[in-house]
Order: sequence, then structure tokens, then C-alpha cells
Amino acid sequence: MGGRIWVAMIAATLGSTALAQTSKPPAPDYAAALADAKRPAEARALDESRKPAETLAFLGLMPGMKAADVMTGSGYWAEIMADAVGPKGKVTAFEPNQFYTQPEEQKKWQALVARRPEVNWVRYPFEAFTAPAGSFDLTIINLSYHDLYWQSEKFGIPRTDPAAFVKALYAATKPGGVVGIIDHVGAPGDTRAIVDKVHRIDPATVKADFAAAGFMLEAESPLLANPADDHSKLVFDPSVRGKTDRFLFRFRKPK
Repeated sequence: MGGRIWVAMIAATLGSTALAQTSKPPAPDYAAALADAKRPAEARALDESRKPAETLAFLGLMPGMKAADVMTGSGYWAEIMADAVGPKGKVTAFEPNQFYTQPEEQKKWQALVARRPEVNWVRYPFEAFTAPAGSFDLTIINLSYHDLYWQSEKFGIPRTDPAAFVKALYAATKPGGVVGIIDHVGAPGDTRAIVDKVHRIDPATVKADFAAAGFMLEAESPLLANPADDHSKLVFDPSVRGKTDRFLFRFRKPK
């Protein structure tokens, strides 16, 4: 009798262990996402410097998540994340109305949208970002946060309030959700002047902006750092383009 009870207990334990293992969310297949044949050659060429698999692993992107790519540009991150979150997840890519305005640019945008119908493509005024409350498990902003301190008559970019942007982003993030910021390291000083001159930003400015909105800096990674970079150079300078010193922050909204 005692033996049968012991066997039953072992079976129950094994069953509960198996249940726990099967209920564990699957790991994202970043390799498959990067190998997706729909990705254009110009996107693949950026993989070596951007290290997308390592970056998304650091940020914690998982299948089934609701994710956002703010200021998506070419859609580089949106396309990769769309594959990584899978059919049970969803990616929303935000792009300011002020970009992709010329006929040739509009063709590129239309081709991107047509190539990736599973992504929710959203246009918004650069200076007035908004999204429904509690929308996203994870958001990424790649090499664009500094532009919130940028003003350009040529591109129709008015003076923007970074604090209002981060406040809106905080509201759009689910409790416990993550925001990943990647940007070019800039020197301390007048942020707007530095951004206007070299399109870089002091990492301390980003930390302060997000702390003021209520985010917690959970971790930072040296993955994209380049100590040899000259922080005084414009990021589009051929000598540093694609090789700038970049910081990678993982902010989390408290639960």
C-alpha cells in the first residue's frame, strides 16, 4: 500500500514538473527572425554593428509580447521584433508625420508597410506622441531619443518637450513593462546645442528624463560601446558613422 502511495506521489510530482515546463513561454528565435528572407539587404548590413539578437535578449523581448518601435525609420527593429514576438504577439511601429513626405520616400514607406502587414504602422506628429494607456510590454527607441531635443525648420520639426514625450510613453507602458533606449553618447552641456551640432546626447540626460517620469533604470549594457569614438564628431561623419559609441539602457515601469 505504502509503495503504491509513493509511486503515486512521484507521478504527481513528475506531472506537475512537466506542466510547469510546458507552461513556460518559448524562447524567442532571434536567429530565425534575422534570417527572414523578407528583410532587405540594407537591413541585414546593419546587423553586425547593431547586434539585434543580443540587444533584444538584454531588453527581454519574448514571444507573445505587445511591443513598440518608436521613430521606426526604415522599420529595422519593427521587422525583427514582429518575427520574434510571433503570431500571438503584436508590434506597433510609430513614425513621425514629418518624415517620408516626398514622393520617393513615400514609395519606400508604402513598400515597407506592404512587406509587413502584420505590423501596426502608425503615423503621428513628431511633437505629439501618444498611444493608448497600458499598451506595450516592451518599447525600443533606437538612435532617435536625442531628436526630441532637436528643432528643424527644414524638416518641419518644432520645439518638442521631451518630458511630455516620456510621460506619454510611461502611460503607454504596461506596469512592469520595459523601454529600451539606444543612442549616441554625447558630452555633457547644453543638450539642445549638442544635439543640433552632432546628434548625440549625454547619457545622464536620458537617465534624468526617464527617472522624472517614474521609470526605473534596471540595467545598462556596454554591448554597443566604442571607447575609440570621438564624441565631438557628428554621427554622420564618414569616419564614425555606424561606429559611434552607443549606450544601451533598460528602463522598467514599476508594477
